Amino acid sequence: MGARVGGAGLSRHRAPRRRRRTPKEEAVMRILPRVLAVGVALQLGAPARADEPTNPAAAVLKEHIMVSPDELDWGACSAAIPPGAQCATIEEDRDAPNVLFTYRIKMPDGYQIAPHFHPADEHLTVISGAFRMGLGRTFDEARLRAMEAGSFMVMPKGEPHFARARGETILQVHAIGPWGITYVNPADDPRGAGAPGAGAGDAPRE
Repeated sequence: MGARVGGAGLSRHRAPRRRRRTPKEEAVMRILPRVLAVGVALQLGAPARADEPTNPAAAVLKEHIMVSPDELDWGACSAAIPPGAQCATIEEDRDAPNVLFTYRIKMPDGYQIAPHFHPADEHLTVISGAFRMGLGRTFDEARLRAMEAGSFMVMPKGEPHFARARGETILQVHAIGPWGITYVNPADDPRGAGAPGAGAGDAPRE
């Protein structure tokens, strides 16, 4: 009998030889990593994508805004709201169309705003104090809801609402301009019922 190969009596099999790449394949393998790297860089640096916002208000700022409370420039609010409050603009002009604006209003204890509405959605954040907000076309004490510091509210366009401050209260407002305020009862408008654009149904600028 012939000699067995291997201690276990099994034949040994040689591993198949790897085929040598052709010069063309070698060139492709050298270039491929560079091509992939360029593709990734182009994807990351693409200036616009289909899922980016197209609303004009989405990208208006030319530089960042960083402001601390002690840097706010407080002054009289517009004549469209009752006297006694102070306002500070943080971002952009409320009269500019398709521009997001932000401002703060500081109200003394008991400050009250009669039922009114706005020409765009209004976003409100209570910074300090307690802001009491109610919905409806008439001022109803029983419908006021206390919103403490840190609370957030959104009043849809045309939604009549009213408010009263409890203690000194600071409220932050942001929306998209042009801004305005219409009182449900023109007699509540501090500009006077005869003021231009002060009639119910209009949107006089604040």
